[in-house]
Amino acid sequence: MFSEAGKILVIGGIAAVLFGLLLMAAGKAGATNWLHWIGNLPLDIKIEKENFHFYFPLGTSILLSILLSFILYVINKFMSH
Repeated sequence: MFSEAGKILVIGGIAAVLFGLLLMAAGKAGATNWLHWIGNLPLDIKIEKENFHFYFPLGTSILLSILLSFILYVINKFMSH
């Protein structure tokens, strides 16, 4: 049981490091505008008034949930065999 949890943590750590390196490389290459859509999806709620700002990233949360579910599904398929 702990062996499987260890594998998942190692894979998650490697994925986080690779994603971090990708973001750093994109920032140095001047490609910071490619993530402008995060927080601006159709279901993201923004209410801005004079003294009040409310932001709820529902669309972004749903998209990230779908992506993470798919990634974890693929990892589970490779781990179970």
